[in-house]
Amino acid sequence: MSPEKMVTMANQIALFFESQPGDRAALVAAHINDFWEPRMRRQLFDHVSAGGDGLRPLVIEAMDQINEPVD
Repeated sequence: MSPEKMVTMANQIALFFESQPGDRAALVAAHINDFWEPRMRRQLFDHVSAGGDGLRPLVIEAMDQINEPVD
């Protein structure tokens, strides 16, 4: 998928969970781990490694709890 679409999707997840109680980063990570296929998660990790342009801070905060795909 395009990087713009991936950023939009990740940000929509973060925006939803920003209003939820509890560990919001863990909620974002759990959602991405449960519903994003490995190629999508790889693209997210690559985007963050390249600077993470456009991602909401909660997505960045959740990265240490997102399962990085094995290549």
